[in-house]
Amino acid sequence: MSSSTGHLEWDIRGQGRAWDGDEAMERYASTPGKLEMVKGKLLWNQQEREHLLCLLLENVGADRAVEFGSPQTWRDATAKLKA
Repeated sequence: MSSSTGHLEWDIRGQGRAWDGDEAMERYASTPGKLEMVKGKLLWNQQEREHLLCLLLENVGADRAVEFGSPQTWRDATAKLKA
């Protein structure tokens, strides 16, 4: 499923994937220069945090991501999705 935040279209799949060619350079160029913590959270704002999360989800994959945390937490979150 593809979705977007900012100017990039995300292609987050069950299995993580490597980026190729122009996509790789575009993704790499969009990463924060350095990680900073502001009031106990990484980066300056929610939009930057979500952008970094999407980059990581493309590489790691949703199948692996849901192995972190409680399965009930993931079920509760997906139950809130609009169909």
